[in-house]
Amino acid sequence: MRFLRERGLLIVAWLALVATFGLCSRTFLSTGTLVTVAGRLPALAVVSAGMTLVIVAGGIDLSVGSVAALAAAVFGVALVDWHWPLAVAAPLAIAIGSLAGVAGGLVAVGLRIPTFLATLGLLEICRGAAYLVTGSRTKYIGAAVEPLARPLPLIGVPATVVIALVTVLVVQMMLARTVFGRHLQAVGGNPAAAHYAGIATGRVRVAVHALSGGLAGLAAVLATARLGSADPNAGVGLELAAIAAVVIGGTSLAGGSGSAIGSLLGVIVIATLEAGLAQLGASDPAKRIVTGAAIVTAVAVDYLRRRGRGEPR
Repeated sequence: MRFLRERGLLIVAWLALVATFGLCSRTFLSTGTLVTVAGRLPALAVVSAGMTLVIVAGGIDLSVGSVAALAAAVFGVALVDWHWPLAVAAPLAIAIGSLAGVAGGLVAVGLRIPTFLATLGLLEICRGAAYLVTGSRTKYIGAAVEPLARPLPLIGVPATVVIALVTVLVVQMMLARTVFGRHLQAVGGNPAAAHYAGIATGRVRVAVHALSGGLAGLAAVLATARLGSADPNAGVGLELAAIAAVVIGGTSLAGGSGSAIGSLLGVIVIATLEAGLAQLGASDPAKRIVTGAAIVTAVAVDYLRRRGRGEPR
């Protein structure tokens, strides 16, 4: 019930969006649109779940797109050049993402600089590393990742979608039901009070960046499975799309509270918006303008809500 109260307006807005596009385009309410939205969901949903954790803890991670590209590059090289099995290459990609996240977290905490500055530097480092690993060439993988891309028996849904949904649910449970989740909210809500309460705020911040990086690595595996290739140019703009999904989903940029399921709804809204605009023949610049307007609206709503509650702005 609480979730419906807090995200009810977003659900209504999404239904209105679906109805509007359905009236404007006869092909919008079709299986093809559903496939398009579902294809966009896995990688962005997983990255957005990690971004939710970072923002709840009072930070922001601008490196996730490049971390995903580096993880995808290592994943592709491991499968194509080293001939590693999928069961070994996928955990390696996730580990690479986690290590990159740890590096960003350690820089932010150790140098006491804002996380957006630390992760901005990491963005360039990981993108350059992705080009080095692949020799600036796309790795075509094909059959090696088919087990993740093909629909599962009985339910008919690709394994990538199932993995993404399970990941979002696990992150939501972590936020809502664990001591670590409460520590994240405390650190994001009031870092000084969290420190005096005995919470190791530095460790929490490093841990949350490790999780964000690991989830970016998982997203790289899911995206590579869908595309059948690992491209060092992949993930450009992914960090902005994830931040947009998190903000639209109701997580406050001020930190201290948030919902991974809300971020998933944000992903669905963005994917629906993009699919609808594409069917209406909107250009890429127009789609970016509309998406940006949606982000500004979500931030404004969050600002007004917090001001109404008397919270810090």
